[in-house]
Amino acid sequence: MTRPVQRTVRIALLLTIPVFLAAACSPSVSPPAAPVDVPVFSGDPWPAIRAERIDTLLPVAMSDAGLDAWLTICRENNNDPMARHIGCENAGGSAAFMFFRTDTGLTSVAISPAGEATALAEKQIMDEVVEIERGTGLWGQVQTQLERFDPAQIGINTGNSPITDGVSHTQYAAMAEGLSSDWMARLVSSESMINAWLAVKLPAEVDIMRRAAALTAQWEVEAYAAVVGGVTTDREIADFLEAKMAAAGVGDGWSPEQNPAINSGKDRGHSHPTERVIQPGDFIQTDFGIKVHDMWVTDIQRFAYVLAPGETEAPPEALARWEAAVAGNRAAFGAMRPGATGADVDRAQRQVMEANGSIPVMWGTGHPVGYWAHDSGPALSGGRPGATPSGRQALELRAGMTFAFDGFHSWQLDVVDTKTISVEEMVVITENGAEWLVEPQQDLILIESR
Repeated sequence: MTRPVQRTVRIALLLTIPVFLAAACSPSVSPPAAPVDVPVFSGDPWPAIRAERIDTLLPVAMSDAGLDAWLTICRENNNDPMARHIGCENAGGSAAFMFFRTDTGLTSVAISPAGEATALAEKQIMDEVVEIERGTGLWGQVQTQLERFDPAQIGINTGNSPITDGVSHTQYAAMAEGLSSDWMARLVSSESMINAWLAVKLPAEVDIMRRAAALTAQWEVEAYAAVVGGVTTDREIADFLEAKMAAAGVGDGWSPEQNPAINSGKDRGHSHPTERVIQPGDFIQTDFGIKVHDMWVTDIQRFAYVLAPGETEAPPEALARWEAAVAGNRAAFGAMRPGATGADVDRAQRQVMEANGSIPVMWGTGHPVGYWAHDSGPALSGGRPGATPSGRQALELRAGMTFAFDGFHSWQLDVVDTKTISVEEMVVITENGAEWLVEPQQDLILIESR
């Protein structure tokens, strides 16, 4: 394996520093100026993209899953996760959104209380809008539409994933009371259809994610340039990145408390940044994601190493661990192609881990990313020796799917604690393999001591 060049961020490592100077060097107080090429994520491309997704991708996903119809029940405050994907994010009273696969194409019908029905008709999200009196039940009209189209299999939003498990207990009880037993017998889970539909992104979506990924990685590198070892805390790196998000008007890729996740010490999993002061010899892990257009998210990690005073490059052991993690990431990348399963990708990465002497890790190699940091689609896991892949681990990758995935190398710090390098990058699957959404980190970022 070719040894990567060590890229050095030339920041003085001051182990003793006056308080006033420490404040001036703190990234939360004095961040570098924002670059002039920050992309602007203005406007709302989602309505047009949503319409195209429904027109082009949904019929294929329904056909592949064997569904003749798809029924989603929408409501306010605690809506179905699919609401925004089909246009019922503004539901007040309970509304039914129904999609029917016919010989002439896809027909969509919304059954909505008066008021919201007017807005739906004006927006032209659905082919037809059936208005019902407020306070009356949905199910008579739902059954009328079922009798009209006579679907053999009707998908409803139940499943093992929070993304696909949108039907509440009370909604299902009302459904069972309102529909005849013949129609209830035709209901099946829409989970496999939703997984397939959401996992594939349109080219316009990939372009948005590509620009967002570049910005995410750029800010992480800028944050490291503001680090002063022995002074800067993990929390201050997080403050720097949060200020960048606020200035650019973008959101968090996941829970704000844990985004970004900064860790210069022992493994802590998905967690909040602490007040730990970064020290010489530390690997600094930044796990960070942004949300753009309030719809698409990123998930990228960047790593830095803090040199000890007098060092000009990372010690051989530290560099070898970094190289091993990069090799695992690239092995996963090489295994990603249409037709490969999530377990195939995980297995390729784990084989490199074992060959390079890494201890096992509890995490899978990767996951879909897009509408959520942990999106719908194949899980890049299930490749442990002796494991039998199941569920999403056995799903095949398809062109247009987007993933975040790691290259792991983990070692024991002491009897209890471990440290893991997890080189996390983002890709889109193409017809011929995988394509980086942003140039991957090849060189370990070094923070120079003085």
